Amino acid sequence: MKKTPILFLQGVVVLIGILALFLLIRFPLMEGRAQNLDLFSIYTDPFILYGYAASIAFFIALYKAFRLLGYIAKEKLFSTNSIKTLRSIRYCAIASGILIVLAGVYIMIFHHKDDDPAGFLGMCILTTFICIAVATAIAVLERILQNAVDMKSENDLTI
Repeated sequence: MKKTPILFLQGVVVLIGILALFLLIRFPLMEGRAQNLDLFSIYTDPFILYGYAASIAFFIALYKAFRLLGYIAKEKLFSTNSIKTLRSIRYCAIASGILIVLAGVYIMIFHHKDDDPAGFLGMCILTTFICIAVATAIAVLERILQNAVDMKSENDLTI
């Protein structure tokens, strides 16, 4: 297989990571409550810190996707390492979905009476469904890859 498409996809994964990191650093400064606060108060807000902690699963999934593309480049897709990598990505998607739901519940219960949390809750619902769709797709791919690895090992034993 040509390495150019794999290198392109790995570059896309790296760019997604850089963009997500940029947004995590820049977004708290643009938030409405941050207008009259100093940098220490902005970045030590409990909800911002929760967002940083919750993003760890996303970055782990990006790293695992980068590794999976590396396995594909080395033509080792049909291996147990690829299955473990897909399983890790699935667990990260599930964890991200759960953490997003918890953030939505927190905002729904503890939001300021003057604030309207509908936009944030809508984004929580959308991103939770995306996480569920990713986890489901990865589970299907994992099962297909497991069947292919099983058939490959049977063929290796037969010959």
